[in-house]
Parts: sequence; C-alpha cells; structure tokens
Amino acid sequence: MSDDAAQIRTLITAWADAVHRGDLAGVLAGHAEDIVMYDVPPPHHGIHGLDAYGAAWPPFFAWQAQGACFDIETLDVTAGSDVAYAHALLRCATPEELAAHPALRLRLTFGLRKEGGRWLVAHEHHSFPHD
Repeated sequence: MSDDAAQIRTLITAWADAVHRGDLAGVLAGHAEDIVMYDVPPPHHGIHGLDAYGAAWPPFFAWQAQGACFDIETLDVTAGSDVAYAHALLRCATPEELAAHPALRLRLTFGLRKEGGRWLVAHEHHSFPHD
C-alpha cells in the first residue's frame, strides 16, 4: 500500500470513529471547505460547503445514540499524486434493523484531493441499496 493510500485509510478510519462517537469536530476534520455530500436523507440535490455538511450530522448523532452502529467492514483506496477515491461498506443500522436485514450495508464513496501535502475529503456519497 502506498503512503498516500495509507494516509487516506487513516483519515477515513478516524472520520468513521468520530461519527461513531458523535464527535462533530472529528467528523469535520480532514474535509474541504467546499465539500459536496450526497446523503441518504434529503436534500437530494446534495449538501454543499463545510458549514452545511456539519449541520447535517446532529440528527444522525441523535439517531445513532439510540443504539445504532457505524462500523466499517470494507475500505478500498485508490490514490494518485493529488487526487484519490475510496469506497467502503459499513454496518449502519439499529440492532433491530440488522436482525431483520442482516446483509444491510451503507455504501460510501469518497473523492479526495491533496492540498498543501494534506489529503482532504472533497466529496462523499452515502447510499443504501434500494430493494
């Protein structure tokens, strides 16, 4: 694994840990000011900018505090010299939801760019399969 891929893996793992803890500052760390996120809940046109991205997390933290998990199962990273992408599957559900649908996984895709020698997440896409 390249050093860039290892740095990105560390960045995404730290982000997921911050999400799991409900740590907004940790969730925002490593994200570009002009982040674009397409998320599961609306708005369907996406969330644009770091402030809007940060505002989207408190409702998720409240839901997660009811016992839901947010655990990376797979994470694959492809890194160039100044752009990269990663994709992951996560267990993201309440125990009841996982009992009813044990194969349910959240799909994540990240677009990253390197600025000043530091990797930043510039794009996130979160989705669940639609059955």
